[in-house]
Amino acid sequence: MEENRITPHCELLLIGGSAGSLEVLFKLLPLLKADLPFPVVLVLHRRNSGDSSLTELLASKSSLFTSEVEDKDPILAGNIYLAPADYHLLIENDRSFSLDYSEKINYSRPSIDVTFESAANIYGCSVVAALLSGANEDGTRGLMAIQKAGGRTVAQLPATAQMPFMPQHAITSDAAGLVLDIPGMAHFFNTLE
Repeated sequence: MEENRITPHCELLLIGGSAGSLEVLFKLLPLLKADLPFPVVLVLHRRNSGDSSLTELLASKSSLFTSEVEDKDPILAGNIYLAPADYHLLIENDRSFSLDYSEKINYSRPSIDVTFESAANIYGCSVVAALLSGANEDGTRGLMAIQKAGGRTVAQLPATAQMPFMPQHAITSDAAGLVLDIPGMAHFFNTLE
């Protein structure tokens, strides 16, 4: 399918991942330019833990302000937001976050699908989403919702993933518009406007 010459403006970048995705982020985040004109939201499967060491670790890899989401936080450009452990992360009409403690989806809370679908409903064609390394199907349905809304989708090149099942499932399901390695993702994200 030929790309439309008029590319929608990016207002939100979502990155979802599970097992093996932290290693990807440790390589990817330092490659992102410091003046990204949109927010970045990370939805990672992680253990339920009250410590903030993951946020601090991710912040040390990026020049962008990085924080763990709190309920009702506004979504601001140039920031990296990390979904908190054990909550689904939703996006509200006023472009703020809300946290939800409903049942796990794909054995996960936060669920990548929940956040991606929520973003597709609010941001439509101006959302870009990427799915990284992981060992279950979470994220594929969300990528499909983003595609249906006119947004752009990316899967990590499975050969570069520690756990290739998650990105491969998205590719096999035709949910990934692009399949990129880490430098390719960084270049793509840095050229989004």
